Amino acid sequence: MEYLLSKLNHYSDMRALALIVFSIILAGHSTHGAKSKQKSTTPFSWISPLSKDRSKNLQKNVVHATFKSQSMDIDVGYYIYLPPGYKASTNKKKKYPVVHHLHGGRPGSESKTVHLCHFIHEAQKTGKIQPTIYVFPNGGPMSWYNYPEVKNGLGEDVFIKELIPHIDSTYRTFGTRSKRGIQGFSQGGRGTTRIMFKYPELFGSTAPGGSGYEPEEHIRDNNGAESERIRFAPGYDAWTLAKDYSGRKNAPPLKPLIWVGNRGFNYEYNLKFMKYLEKLKIPHEKLIVPDAPHSTRIIYEKNGMEIMKFHDRNFGK
Repeated sequence: MEYLLSKLNHYSDMRALALIVFSIILAGHSTHGAKSKQKSTTPFSWISPLSKDRSKNLQKNVVHATFKSQSMDIDVGYYIYLPPGYKASTNKKKKYPVVHHLHGGRPGSESKTVHLCHFIHEAQKTGKIQPTIYVFPNGGPMSWYNYPEVKNGLGEDVFIKELIPHIDSTYRTFGTRSKRGIQGFSQGGRGTTRIMFKYPELFGSTAPGGSGYEPEEHIRDNNGAESERIRFAPGYDAWTLAKDYSGRKNAPPLKPLIWVGNRGFNYEYNLKFMKYLEKLKIPHEKLIVPDAPHSTRIIYEKNGMEIMKFHDRNFGK
């Protein structure tokens, strides 16, 4: 899907085309032609590992695992990257900071951006960043939104109230705000932005990327409606939650890194959102990646080290 969206940059009216594709995604239609033998929709599953063939390309220290969701009474899948030496370490009390990466697109799948482990592994293996756990959760049927209109649709709650506690109790994380980060791209950038402003006490390092701030604005300005058939609770959007956060007394400080490619179709709205944060007096850093389309892989190939080092600095040594 990222490849399809990146191709829009070759057209003169890429914003209009991007919105068309976005509408298709929301409608759940296939982006293939009418002659495609694939189904128009893919059934959602809270467990979505890669196939065996595709899993062969992952590093050996990338593990697929599940936990039992108490709220849904079903298993939920995730991928986790364990730093070099994690399993072999004789010091079982050694703890590690953790970054949760929220995937893009709808519906959710923990396998969507686990390929980023290649960049993460190289950075840690060569000592450019400290040993850090990276988690790739499943965002649920509406990808990081709570959407009670569909069965088992509380993606945000499952992530915040169940996945994070599970990770902290199962793996050797610090379990503290100062050593916990969150990032995401596209739909995952939207989720990261909403969640970091809603739960600033949980994350000491925040980095939303390529976020769809235009549909978030549409939700704000249309009483929660993202489209004709998708409606969230009023105020459940990145713009409103940022404003609410700015008005909170004694709120834990946030200084997010906002990263986006300047050829991505969300680029202009990322600039607009950063100006909005300036108006709200919310400090932030920015990473504009030159000649990068709407693609996590290409952005990480070009400037991924800057994103990883951003978390590394926030975690300290």
